[in-house]
Amino acid sequence: MVRAPRGYRHRTRKVFKKHIRERGAVPPLSMLLHEYKPGDKVHIKVNPAIHHGMPHRRYHGKTGTVIGKRGKAYIVEVYVGNKRKVLFVRPEHLRPAP
Repeated sequence: MVRAPRGYRHRTRKVFKKHIRERGAVPPLSMLLHEYKPGDKVHIKVNPAIHHGMPHRRYHGKTGTVIGKRGKAYIVEVYVGNKRKVLFVRPEHLRPAP
């Protein structure tokens, strides 16, 4: 038996699926140009067409707090259970939380 591969996008076929009218590689510019400041709450929603700065699928749908910026990416603090995780996520995979 050959062992199944367990890559970074393992079991993401349904999790990362886009709506039919959202398909395509180019996200709206308003999403990319949005400036987040430290303390802002953000939702992590992975855009599967863009691989740079993509967080792991376990963080898809989570809400975190921006704590800084590193290059084009934002440093986002997320709690998974009672553990604090620090992610480096590009703005294509973030949405402002109300």
